[in-house]
Amino acid sequence: MQDALRSALKHGTLTLPEPFTSQLPLVKEILRKLAGRLEIKDADQRRPVKTRQAVLYGADFKALWDRIKHKTTYRVQFDNEALLTNCIKALAEAPAVAKTRLQWRKADIAIGRSGVDATEKSAAAPVTLDESDIELPDILTDLQDKTSLTRRSIYRILVDSKRLDDFKRNPQQFIELAAEIINRTKRMALVDGIKYQRIGDDAYYAQQLFESQELSGYLKSMIDANKSVHEQVIYQSDTERTFAEDLEKNEAIKVYAKLPAWFKVPTPLGPYNPDWAVLVDKPEGERLYLVVETKSNLFTDDLRDKESAKISCGEAHFQALAVGANPAHYMVARNVADVLSDL
Repeated sequence: MQDALRSALKHGTLTLPEPFTSQLPLVKEILRKLAGRLEIKDADQRRPVKTRQAVLYGADFKALWDRIKHKTTYRVQFDNEALLTNCIKALAEAPAVAKTRLQWRKADIAIGRSGVDATEKSAAAPVTLDESDIELPDILTDLQDKTSLTRRSIYRILVDSKRLDDFKRNPQQFIELAAEIINRTKRMALVDGIKYQRIGDDAYYAQQLFESQELSGYLKSMIDANKSVHEQVIYQSDTERTFAEDLEKNEAIKVYAKLPAWFKVPTPLGPYNPDWAVLVDKPEGERLYLVVETKSNLFTDDLRDKESAKISCGEAHFQALAVGANPAHYMVARNVADVLSDL
């Protein structure tokens, strides 16, 4: 993965040869996963970010931090029968699986200092394989490894979905489809039945971690801040940059923090790191303590299943901490206007 490819992915200039243009969205998705961060950064532009002592140890931020700092544990309860029923329904309604096809391509390959360079010379027309020629893998073992369900449960899902003909037509594609559907349904079942509980008074993230855990970023992805616990805010997207700028400008915002990576909420899908902690002063004198997740779109359908599930876990976590007078509230917003309009 070279910088030229990362640049093409970032700026949307990646192209494919004519026979494969219809596959461009899928290719982009795979390459983005392999590429990781698309930013091509100059190490000389990396800077440490200092804390702003007056904000970090001020009474306002302490009041905000005391409401969100505690750790929780969770329990998951879900109906196994409902899980299987939902898996069967989702697999039965999944898109059709295409027949297995092969294509032979010939190319000249040159090996030089810059690497391997291939120039395609010819390509045969795709050949559709006869189903009787395809060797079928052990689907129960494959899906058990990919989903951690029992063989009995997988057998029931496959048989009751009436999709085994698709398995004969294209085994690998069907196994990938079934595994994705089962795991997605499992994720949502886990989240639907999750319950959080605060661990105790001694289990929390101390304010001193803002100083002891070093924070650094690149100049091109940080802005100066006066109301934040850090002298600069490091942002990961245009949405976060705009949100931070608006927090600085809006007089209703008293103090805030871009929550560091060490501030984590445990979930069955891995740790979740919320975006912001914000203290709002309303005109009538009421103070509001908020944890805000910023997204460019608020529609759940536009968020990835795992991301949406983690947000649901974050909401349940902060609900468990919402005790006493004027607790902190969790919300998802596109911008500061969304935050203030919901109050």
